[in-house]
Amino acid sequence: MHDPLLAWRSEFPTLDHTVHMISHSLGAMPARARTRLKQFADEWTERSIRAWAEGWWDMPIAVGDLIGKIIDAPSGSVVMHQNVSICQQTVLSALDWSGRRNKLVTESLNFPSNHYIFHNWARYGARVVQVDSSDGLTVPLEQLLAAIDEETLLVTVSHVTFRSSYVQDLAAIVEKAHRVGALVLADTYQSCGTVPFSARELDLDFVTGGSVKWLCGGPGAAYLYVKPSLWPTLNPAATGWMAHRAPFDFVPGAIEYADDATRFLNGTPAIPALYAAMSGYEIVSEIGVDRIRAKSMHQTALLIEMAEEAGLVFNGVRDGRHRGGVVIFDVPEGKRVTAELLKRDILVDFRPGAGIRLAPHFYTTDEELERTIYEIRSISNTLFSTAAH
Repeated sequence: MHDPLLAWRSEFPTLDHTVHMISHSLGAMPARARTRLKQFADEWTERSIRAWAEGWWDMPIAVGDLIGKIIDAPSGSVVMHQNVSICQQTVLSALDWSGRRNKLVTESLNFPSNHYIFHNWARYGARVVQVDSSDGLTVPLEQLLAAIDEETLLVTVSHVTFRSSYVQDLAAIVEKAHRVGALVLADTYQSCGTVPFSARELDLDFVTGGSVKWLCGGPGAAYLYVKPSLWPTLNPAATGWMAHRAPFDFVPGAIEYADDATRFLNGTPAIPALYAAMSGYEIVSEIGVDRIRAKSMHQTALLIEMAEEAGLVFNGVRDGRHRGGVVIFDVPEGKRVTAELLKRDILVDFRPGAGIRLAPHFYTTDEELERTIYEIRSISNTLFSTAAH
């Protein structure tokens, strides 16, 4: 079958020598990212201090606008940080947890780093309400909605859960939260770039995520969207000089927050990471997330079919509408199998309690799916044959 998205394979040199089935953890590096990093080095060398005024200072917003195109956010409403932990803390520190409305509702399948932050916020008055998963794969929507009430200040959930790739119903969550006066933060790290969504249509209050995975932007660049109508009401305690109304006046004392989205910045931005991230954002925008999603749904379904024919046990969400870009197989000795796959340049990962995770992306061929399943079965057979003797 003709696959027009494979035309983009030439943008990713690592695909010449690896089967890259790990875009849920680290997206392949675009060739043009190397060019961008050289541009940064050349500017630092040739322009020195002048480079700040010639573009570097503007990058947290300019690069954020590239994300804005992907998530359908207004221009100037996305700022760039180093990681999602900073983004989460920026939002939490802007809210008042001292009153009766002090519940933070989340799910047990949220990423552990987020959990650590949420539970630490109890020292500021937050009451963390965690909705558990009965199967370790999905989040019961009705229980989540029931936990959101008039005492809820913030609902902060994963759009797609990291462990099982379960797609949550953000529209239903936002509707219930807003109906009772609560705000919603969506962590879209595992969806942005492979599962389409619109921050505006969903009426999300906050969106965060990072570049490491489906966006192919590498580490060190995360995004934070804040709905513009909320800006005047939010003064983050986790802040820094870049959030000041006039940062270059270097005024001591209490901060005067900027009127725009830069009020959600903190210290000096990580310029090299922003240069590295831009190329992946551009490529995803050029292709279109709708097209990426269509191919992902085809290939994840095909992977499940191939794997089950090979006797592997699927450990995930079967309904494609609620399955993100990852498929998981519960393979005996999964950690050892994964280590052997890496030696054979088939890049996957293993998570305890889940299994071997495989993530085709827009640059993946169907033949690579076949090879991956074949090698998993072959390695497993060898391991158990050796153990039997």
